Amino acid sequence: MKILITKPINTIAMKILEKAGHSVTTWDKAETLSYELLKSVSKDFDALITMLSDRIDSSFLEENSHLKVITNYAVGYNNIDTQTATRLKIAIGNTPDVLTQATADLAFALLLNISRKITTSASDAKNGLWKGWEPLGYIGQNLRAKTLGIYGAGRIGQEFASLCKKAFDMEIIYCARSSKKEFENSLGATKVEFSQLLSASDIISIHCDLNEDTKEVFDIESFRKMKKTSLLINTARGQIIKQDDLLRAVRDKLIYSAGLDVTEPEPLPKDHPLYNESDILITPHIGSATTEARYKMAEIVAENILCGFEQRKLAGDVNKLFQ
Repeated sequence: MKILITKPINTIAMKILEKAGHSVTTWDKAETLSYELLKSVSKDFDALITMLSDRIDSSFLEENSHLKVITNYAVGYNNIDTQTATRLKIAIGNTPDVLTQATADLAFALLLNISRKITTSASDAKNGLWKGWEPLGYIGQNLRAKTLGIYGAGRIGQEFASLCKKAFDMEIIYCARSSKKEFENSLGATKVEFSQLLSASDIISIHCDLNEDTKEVFDIESFRKMKKTSLLINTARGQIIKQDDLLRAVRDKLIYSAGLDVTEPEPLPKDHPLYNESDILITPHIGSATTEARYKMAEIVAENILCGFEQRKLAGDVNKLFQ
């Protein structure tokens, strides 16, 4: 079988697939693999290893209905029309569980950074704006015993909450579709409605899926309900926050600061006004960017491909075509 990987990933994936007798091509050309180009070149392959940035919509799948399996090199899969894929009997995979700690750690790093103005003050020092110690200079926030609101209490959200509880003895509240009894029992977390999460939290960290209910749920009305001292972290999906409203909220001091590892679009244009706000920190979607996490992700996508070819349940099984 012939497999296309749309961007270079850890070579363990190629080794696993080639050892099984398959042919692997990694797109590493200077020419950008656009939607139309990917749609065209995919006709020559039996399976794809795709990125979140690859649009695999109904039109793409209809034109490439010969594909046996597509696996995202990510936990998320909102870039793939899974309903159409299921109808066409194309197995869809992802990489669950392996980037939980890495992403939670990054969310924790963003929290520490924006609460103490680390990047802002370091940049000022580097650029010669640090003129001396100032009693009122670069004042940040203490994180101890604060209330942490988790929006989307899945594996990553719970791991992040655990870090905050252990480090700063935070009170944990969360908003989710269903109750998380183990989360409640282990960390004393309390399930609340979204409005209470907004009003009661000192810190809100977003860890939910992107869907019709969560798209732009953090808008200007949400920001008005938050504390003026609140910190917002997003390591989930950029579209969960209405970015123009976030910009307004920070400028109007409706919230204190925000740390974003995800934006809409990605990459965010270099002249985007969000970059100009010292109280908004943006990192380039590096939540899973540890050696260990990316290696394991590569192993799982390779396993997903092999399982799809053999019509076995995938390791990261999205549409559960083979049970």
